[in-house]
Amino acid sequence: MLKKHSVRLISAGLSLALIFAIALVFAGCKGKRSASQSALEQTTFKLGHLNSTAHLLGFVADKEGFFAAEGLNAELLLFASAGEMVNALQAGQLDAAFIGSVPTITFQSQGFPVSIFGGAMSNGHGYVGKPELFEGLTSWDITILRGKNVATNKNSVQDFELQQLLTQAGLSYGSPGEGRDVNVIYFDSQRDAFNALANEGIDAVGAYSPYTSIAKNLGYEVIYYCNDHPLFENQPCCRQVALTEALETRPNTYQAFERAIIRAYKFSQENHERTIADVKAYIDIDPKDIEFEVYGGHALSHPDPDKRATTDMKTGVVSFGYTTNYNIEEHYNTAIYNAALTTLLAESPNDQIYRELRAHFDTNNN
Repeated sequence: MLKKHSVRLISAGLSLALIFAIALVFAGCKGKRSASQSALEQTTFKLGHLNSTAHLLGFVADKEGFFAAEGLNAELLLFASAGEMVNALQAGQLDAAFIGSVPTITFQSQGFPVSIFGGAMSNGHGYVGKPELFEGLTSWDITILRGKNVATNKNSVQDFELQQLLTQAGLSYGSPGEGRDVNVIYFDSQRDAFNALANEGIDAVGAYSPYTSIAKNLGYEVIYYCNDHPLFENQPCCRQVALTEALETRPNTYQAFERAIIRAYKFSQENHERTIADVKAYIDIDPKDIEFEVYGGHALSHPDPDKRATTDMKTGVVSFGYTTNYNIEEHYNTAIYNAALTTLLAESPNDQIYRELRAHFDTNNN
């Protein structure tokens, strides 16, 4: 009775002015909470990804509600190849996609109007082969592919790496029947190339995560992980890619997307078990394999655009003759990531992970 009576007295004593003032306070708080959302040019957002643990930042951002917290109604869509995703971007079926750095560079050189605005993964791939390749060997390198048939994807990081390593080892390569040291057979997708390894005529295959783990479970051996080779240290693999015009005309939407991705990175560094569960919701393999692919030291899912490293890769891709030269400056947008990280640091200036991301950005994007 006393509590009810007290409430009545307080309610009766409130002046209209005080009630109005309280209402303004709550309205102001609500406005601050939804300000970034109300400024979005669009709230729907479609993100393309491959069947890869490399794209975990999108998975975590979705499952942990980071997209929703930014006012985005995000939908993640699975594709089989980089080419499919670039075509979907141009057709307006995607707003962004995780695409390998080499195919992105190739598409840009061919005039596709797409730009890199963030990162997704560094390293995380390599080549695997049938057990008979390794019989009697205690150590091996790329030369074990001499006289063998290798399956891979044209216009991929794995293909570019293979060509570099074979050239460095003095081995020629080409299509079967051309009389080269190594026969390279191209497939449209990673899935098709990997499945071809079951055929008698294929000895090895390029594999991005988690196909290396899947291969080991099937009894195949890893020839190399790219991060083990000095040529590919901290190599930018998958990038965040969108139409150049979309990034310019819808910056608020893409900044909201990027904040969610950065928060997903922080979460992945601090919550391993939940991250593994989030990845499994999209990549349905053994959690132990997910843990190895994500936290085993061969890959890092990182959101930074890494402009310097990707530009260096572009220079290498062009000088190697893999694609033609072009001005990558016109197809690189670091402002989106910079603005997103700046707002997160303003909210949490002492957060160690955000501070590390700031230091990384300042060092690697000039």
